[in-house]
Amino acid sequence: MKKIILASSSIHRKKLLKQLKINFQAISPNIDETRKRNEPINNFVKRLSVQKAVKVANKVSNAIVIGSDEIAVVGNKILGKPGTVNNAKKQLNFISGKDVIFKTGMCVIDADSMKKFTCIVHYKIKMKKLNNIQINNYIKKENMLNCAASIKIEGLAISLIEKTTGYDPTSVIGLPLIKLTEYLNKFGYKV
Repeated sequence: MKKIILASSSIHRKKLLKQLKINFQAISPNIDETRKRNEPINNFVKRLSVQKAVKVANKVSNAIVIGSDEIAVVGNKILGKPGTVNNAKKQLNFISGKDVIFKTGMCVIDADSMKKFTCIVHYKIKMKKLNNIQINNYIKKENMLNCAASIKIEGLAISLIEKTTGYDPTSVIGLPLIKLTEYLNKFGYKV
């Protein structure tokens, strides 16, 4: 079997991939993740996932490479990782009571043939109307500064959510495992 390589340094994606009980190696792709001027949001997230996978695939052989990228969107506003407590407070106040759409692009590519499968998985989260006590409590107890829109759904953010709708809840964490297992099967790797 070809080795599996995750084109990512994300601890969240590594943890998700471990759920599939397969051996893999992680290589950081180190790409420029800047959005191009007037680039449609779906094109942006798909392009980044493909660039990550292709960059790593070009450096290896006898491997299936997985690239993924995720953004959170409210309307036409992209919400990235907050990075700071102050930004997290602003994001959580902004998304209070709103629908947040998580768009996760994924590319799975054979490093030898460069044959690839790509997708964008959408997942909607309806946030509860949040007050400052809830927001401050969440920020104090949860390490979410590296999570899109300050939402760590696999953690305490679940208490801030009214409803979720979508194809694959793992896509919110950054790697849609349902589609991934389908693509790995297409490459002959049975999970």
